[in-house]
Order: sequence, then structure tokens, then C-alpha cells
Amino acid sequence: MASIKIVRRKNKERKDGTAPLALRISKDYKTSYTFLGQYILAKDWDDVAGKVKRSYPNSVRLNNFLMKKLTEANDAVFEASDQVTTKDLKRKVKGQSRQESFFAVAADRIMSKYEQGKYSVAKPELSILYNISEFVKFKPSLDKKESMGVLTQKRKERVSKGRKSDYTLMDAVKEFKKDKSLYFEDINAAWINKFKTFSISYLGQKNRTLTNQLIFIRTLFNIAIKDGIVDQKYYPFAGEKEKIRIGSGHKIGLTEKEVELIEALDVEPDTSMWHTHKVWLVSFYFAGMRISDVVKLKWSDFQDGRLFYVMNKNEKPLSLKIPDKAAVILDRYKKESKQNNGYVFPFLRDVDPANAQDIFIKTRNATKLFNKYLKRIAASCGIEKNLSNHIARHSFGNIAGDKIHPLMLQKLYRHSDLKTTLNYQANFIHKEADDALDSVINF
Repeated sequence: MASIKIVRRKNKERKDGTAPLALRISKDYKTSYTFLGQYILAKDWDDVAGKVKRSYPNSVRLNNFLMKKLTEANDAVFEASDQVTTKDLKRKVKGQSRQESFFAVAADRIMSKYEQGKYSVAKPELSILYNISEFVKFKPSLDKKESMGVLTQKRKERVSKGRKSDYTLMDAVKEFKKDKSLYFEDINAAWINKFKTFSISYLGQKNRTLTNQLIFIRTLFNIAIKDGIVDQKYYPFAGEKEKIRIGSGHKIGLTEKEVELIEALDVEPDTSMWHTHKVWLVSFYFAGMRISDVVKLKWSDFQDGRLFYVMNKNEKPLSLKIPDKAAVILDRYKKESKQNNGYVFPFLRDVDPANAQDIFIKTRNATKLFNKYLKRIAASCGIEKNLSNHIARHSFGNIAGDKIHPLMLQKLYRHSDLKTTLNYQANFIHKEADDALDSVINF
């Protein structure tokens, strides 16, 4: 049987000396607390009797309130089964519904994205959900290395299971729909801090990855609040609570000379490295077009010497003149139009055009292949920078510098807000800062 008592949490004492009153629920050597929204000085609290002393203003009224809460809590515990945990009792005392857990809401969102064909959203969010689940169920041993080994093994088993045709993303979603190990009310500042430590120390995550996970949690909270699943007061990202800060990092692009080295590189035709070379250059020539969009280019996207396409990331249409350098590469692939099933490049030639998931998987596999061969291309050109798919966009921005008006760059980048373009381009404009430094140093 659980025991309940009203206590003053002196370890939560504030600067003014007051500390919160809470219902302490103890069962099977485990304890949980439900705060009552009242703060009391130590001199006004009778710890033995579990009530405020007469020295406290309106002591009778407050004690009546506390007695009411204690009675409600005891009634809730009396009606509960012996199998429930202290967390279950806490939710029951608070009158919290157990119909929609955090994982259930997340599973609904992921299922919705999946059914909409937004696999590039659904799959990463499912991975985040697995990370959160691992944290919730994680029981670290005294040996950190051993704990990390257990986590690694579980991840390998999960990946192996996911590769089997009889276990799909939807199967994983169904399992999470039934998972009641985490509720929105459980997620507070302390929980978030522990999750951060777990993600960095045990999963080896970088700040950007951790930020993406916090953004996902915040998104789910907003959904749950809007749908009436959780009260606004439990929102852990409001006011002075947890603030999500997206680090800018350094965006490093290639110089004109380095791009010229890549253009001049002699690669054996029709090899994987050769196709990678051409795809990257086409991406650069079209203002840093995203590689995944380049892979999906069709000949029907080109009309009257222009490219018409819709960016996959934000679904915005764009029309660009075909640069002469890009035209040379495109002409080389033109003869293989039928062989490539209408696609410019050969990576989707065998794809089912009506199967969005098949397109997503083959596009993802192609981009992984590119990163492998781009490293070889960089080595062949003597380029020490990390040549990757996305650096084509950074290189365009770096070479554009302040040569192109920001409004035109906004159009080329398809940014909704000019401020986004200015912040992005600020990574590549250094002349004024360099001149200012020189004016002081080179006196």
C-alpha cells in the first residue's frame, strides 16, 4: 500500500527562504512528488503534523486546502490497483489522462508524415523517438563503457530488425502507440537536462543533433497543448525555462580556384566517381541546388533553355536559365534519356515513379555514394576542405560574396525571409572585418 504525506521540499528552497509544499507518494521504496503551488518558510511549517503553523497568515484556510488535497490523493490511491507505480499514482492524483502518452502523440505525427510521403521527415523523427525511448528506459551501470556497449548492441539489433522486410516503419510506430512509459507532464527542466547529458555522454551526439531532438519535443508539446492533451502550464520551453538555441557554426565554401580544379579533373567516364563529379558540378551551376533535387531531375523539367523545378525541402517552385557549363554536362546525358527512364542521371532509372518511398530510398542511397566519392575527388584535386554534397551550396555563396544583391540571392536560394539570406551570406563576407583588422595591425 502506498503512503502519502504533505511535505515541505526544503531542497527546493528559494532565495526568499520559502520552499514548495508537495504531496509525497511512496510505494515499494520509490517516491514521487506532486507540487501544490504553495511556498512556506521553515518557521511556519510543522513537519510532524504535515500542516502550517498558526504563525502563518490564513493558516486555517491553507490547512483546509491541504487537507482536501490529501483526502483526494488518498481516495485516488485507494481506488488504484496494487500493480501501479508511484508515477502512475502521481498521474492519478493529478487527474491526468493515461490515454495519450508522449510516445502515442509522436507516433501519430510520424505516421501522418509517412502517409503524406514525407519520408525525409518521418524517418529522422522515428530515430529521435528511439533515442528518447532509450533514455527513458536506460539504467546505467557503474561502468560507463559497459552501459554504452549495451546501448550500441541494442542499436545494432534495431537496425538489423529494421532492414528485414517483415518489419517496417509502421510496425515501429504501432509499438510506440502502445508505449506509456513517458507523459508530457514528466518532461520538465530536470528531465531535459538529464536527457541532454545522456545524449552527449552516452550517444555521443553533437549540439546540432541534440538541438534537433529538443525541437522535436517542443513540436510535440505544441501539438499536445493544441489538442488538449496537456495543460499549457507544463510547457517546459516557455519564459525563463528551457531555451533552444541553434548554433550557427561555420559554413565553409570552396574558392573559385578550387572549383576550377574540380572542373578540370579528368575522371574515367561512366564510373561512379565520374557521375558524382558531374552531379556536384550541376548542383553548383544551379546556385547550389540541393543534391537530392539534382538526382531527381527529369528532362521534362527543362523547357526553352530553362530549368523548372520544385525544391523538395520547402516545396517552392524555381525557374533558372541553364548556364553554359551545365548545358555541356546535360548534353552528355541527353542520349541516355530513355535508358534512364526520363531522369537526367542514372540513379533512379529503375525506380517505380508511383512509389514515393522507393524514390526516397534510392535518392538517399545515391547521396551517400556521392559523399564517398567526393572525398576522393577532393584528394585528387589537392583540396583539403571537406568536400561534401552540401558544400556546393556553400561554395556558390562563398564565390557570390557581396557581388550579387541580397534580394537576388534570396530568390536563388528560395528563402522565405530576406533575413535568412543575409544571415546565410554573412558566413562568406569577410572583407570589411579583414580591412578593419589590417587597419589596426598593419599601422
